[in-house]
Amino acid sequence: MTRHLVRRATDVPEPPYDELGHRRRTLVGEDDGSVHTGFGLCEIRPDGRVAAHVHSYEESFHVLDGTVILDVPEGSHLLAEGDYGLLPTGVPHAWRGAGDTVGRWADMLAPVPRARYGHDTQAVPALPERDPVRIDVRDPRTRSFGHFEPARMDPGKQSQELLAVSASMRTALLVYSGITVKTMVDSDLGAVASTMFMVRYAPDGVAGPHDHPFEETYLILEGVTDATFDGERYRLGPGDLAWAGVGCVHGFVNAGDGPVRWLETQAPQPPPRHSYRFTRDWEYLREALDS
Repeated sequence: MTRHLVRRATDVPEPPYDELGHRRRTLVGEDDGSVHTGFGLCEIRPDGRVAAHVHSYEESFHVLDGTVILDVPEGSHLLAEGDYGLLPTGVPHAWRGAGDTVGRWADMLAPVPRARYGHDTQAVPALPERDPVRIDVRDPRTRSFGHFEPARMDPGKQSQELLAVSASMRTALLVYSGITVKTMVDSDLGAVASTMFMVRYAPDGVAGPHDHPFEETYLILEGVTDATFDGERYRLGPGDLAWAGVGCVHGFVNAGDGPVRWLETQAPQPPPRHSYRFTRDWEYLREALDS
């Protein structure tokens, strides 16, 4: 039995906007067999809103296009393309449209919302609609938000004068095998049930077959990749999405002449050891013992 899912950009029709001017396209959810991952694409009209509510799960997000206002008890934030953040379990929040165009963001909900419990969401009294302010990533009081720029995926552009925040492990890139990884939402930002990060493969980037004790989701944003899930091969491009369940053996190869980049999530959070199980390493042991 294989535990994976591939959705093409055109596979899932856009749902209509609700009466408040918001819509969400579910890409991974309970009906797909997911236990830890609810992943979707949200849109809100400039005059739209989502009323105040709380969840019994953790929500993280990454703004893909336009602007949107997020109201939380501490204040109102004007979020723009590249911003990301975390809404811990039980934190009241509401969304409002902003600007002249639709605001669009990806959201990650962990663990997966359950239909039999009202999707684990409860309406709460309205929050004050204050004048929104942009997030300031340099302000030490900014605990649950951050900002991503594609240029920050370049290992050669990590000097302090090019970085907004002080250079540290928080700004560090993980670079290996033609692959660059930039952490966005993790335990350092306050998450406990999931992670969110950006992945970039150079033209020679390769990740060999492996699996994990957690679920992963991949939303392709740029370029083309050949992905394999439990022996089935798919070519994925911008707007396509894939999900790998626990134990699904998967791997990726850059299939284009330029970089390929995607937004990736993991849930639950990886254990401190043995979060990756590479097929070639265990095949090596098997062959060594048989020789």
